[in-house]
Amino acid sequence: MRYANRPFMAAPILILCLLATPARARQDTSGDTVDVQHVMAAFHAAVVAHDGKRLAALFTSSGSSWFNVLSDQRYALARVKAPDAAKIRMSSYQDFADFVSKSKASLDPQHSNLRIQTDGIIASAYFDFRFMIDGKEQNRGSETWQLVRGVDGWRIASISYSSNLPG
Repeated sequence: MRYANRPFMAAPILILCLLATPARARQDTSGDTVDVQHVMAAFHAAVVAHDGKRLAALFTSSGSSWFNVLSDQRYALARVKAPDAAKIRMSSYQDFADFVSKSKASLDPQHSNLRIQTDGIIASAYFDFRFMIDGKEQNRGSETWQLVRGVDGWRIASISYSSNLPG
């Protein structure tokens, strides 16, 4: 069977070749990775300074989501206090910014093992965290941020994090 005599048979081969060829060379996103790290540093600084307004400015103005998922051990303790406690809790950056603004305690969110992936337009940051209040670990787990780059730079679109018992 010759493809020259059957043009409809050549089409699948052409499509496969086009799919296997990169549409564009991968752009350098190292600057965007650094910019995402700057957003994380600004988040930390705003929390430590109890600056809820500056913290809120790091998020998209609408559509942001904030999820806290309790580990099985943390969930069991929560149910002792409140039998109807939820394992997955939805909140908002506004609630967190309000907590940060009103807290009189020393707050220190610590991040480690940071991994950032980005194409220069969207980004994902995944890391381990410890949330310290007055020098004592109150929460620890893994956290992921989804970020988007708009005309005003990088903004946090969503945060999801696990809650484990303090170590």
